[in-house]
Amino acid sequence: MTESAEAWNAGDLDGFLYWYKSGLETTYIGSSGLIHGWDAIRARYAPTFEPGAERDSLRFEGLETRPVGPGLGLATARYVLFQGDSITSEGVFTLVLEETAEGWRIVHDHSSALAN
Repeated sequence: MTESAEAWNAGDLDGFLYWYKSGLETTYIGSSGLIHGWDAIRARYAPTFEPGAERDSLRFEGLETRPVGPGLGLATARYVLFQGDSITSEGVFTLVLEETAEGWRIVHDHSSALAN
């Protein structure tokens, strides 16, 4: 998760998405609803990484992980978007991870913003 936040903060979209399993079975749920597939998830984030786009810094807090079955794990944490000392957005997320030949990859991400 640290490497994912570092990629976000460096403006590296592909580095941020590296941890998501490629393929149509990977899903994301956020404020825009349910998204199917790595390519669609990339398209959702792409505008945030375009040259000149404003993108707040990202950090994760309170990461907890646990196994949920053979080759499957669950991760929960809080995400914080910030500029300097000011929090611009925050929320919580749940990730389902699968152990693949390439290592652990996110197969489902459900992120929810908290009311500010």
